[in-house]
Amino acid sequence: MSDSNQQTITLRVRYDECDPMGFVHHSNYLRYFEIGRTEFLRSAGGRYRDVEEAGLFVVVIHIDCRYRMSAKYDDEIQLTTRIARVTAAKIIHEYEIHRDGQILVEATVTLAVIDREGRLQRVPESLIQ
Repeated sequence: MSDSNQQTITLRVRYDECDPMGFVHHSNYLRYFEIGRTEFLRSAGGRYRDVEEAGLFVVVIHIDCRYRMSAKYDDEIQLTTRIARVTAAKIIHEYEIHRDGQILVEATVTLAVIDREGRLQRVPESLIQ
């Protein structure tokens, strides 16, 4: 599913993403969010590579994540990435990860844009659109 404000993609949990108990290690959900952001931008015709070549970098400055249930090895999960808000200096995404219609994880990630020297920059139009 995709519209101008959100996108849902399907991922399959790989063996190396799981802990010894067979559950997705909590840190891997952050990787899933990164995949969601990247694919969302790509579906809109953009690429982070182009932003970086222009001398700007999109960095995570805050994460709020709620783990409700665990995904397991070989599960097919749906990741919804949504743009919650864009300000002059920040992009806020919301995420939901589902399996079989049940919410596993909910998160909000706040991003900022910096230049090569680490100075805060305005969110470029290419990321807003």
